[in-house]
Amino acid sequence: MAQDRVEAVERALTVLEAFDSPQEHFTLAELAQVTGYYKSTLLRLLGSLARFDYVQRDEHGRWHLGHAPVRLARRHLPGRHLATRIQPLLARLAAECGETATLFEVEDGVAECRLVTLPEASLRHDLQPGDRWAVTDARDPRPALPGGTMVCEALPGDALEPPMWLALSGPAGRLDRRRARAALVDALASLAAGPGGDARETSP
Repeated sequence: MAQDRVEAVERALTVLEAFDSPQEHFTLAELAQVTGYYKSTLLRLLGSLARFDYVQRDEHGRWHLGHAPVRLARRHLPGRHLATRIQPLLARLAAECGETATLFEVEDGVAECRLVTLPEASLRHDLQPGDRWAVTDARDPRPALPGGTMVCEALPGDALEPPMWLALSGPAGRLDRRRARAALVDALASLAAGPGGDARETSP
């Protein structure tokens, strides 16, 4: 309905849609051609989008997407491929160790739980996808857990992507750190071997 529309917002979204293209960088003239907007209108829209980091301007005056769209996309669950590979590993870890098994990501000093499998035990570390905690040391991203502990191992990955970690966490008096670390290392080896690399991934 007409009363539900905000023209300025729709114009800004039209500009963002222009970047849904194999072409990564656009001059102002190219954006004007794609959107049909005057350059003066585009500059105002791009200025607002740039302030919120939806777009950025490079040293050559060309425009490209900023970090905000990627940041928002990461608020969703991991991609289907990642979830398909990781979730069975988490289920296996939780069943074998009786502790909470987690995949979390660290970016800009904040860790965020992406996938998790909880053990059947009533006394456990309750985590849910989307839970976050501050990280002061990128080499040790574990949260403070009064009465509990976490063991984690980093996933190998692209240096351009935020680091991800597999973790087991639970009551300090119950979680066997040596056993937990060995289980995580074994899980990472299974992951590196690829589909079918470890029969336990597909075992009932």
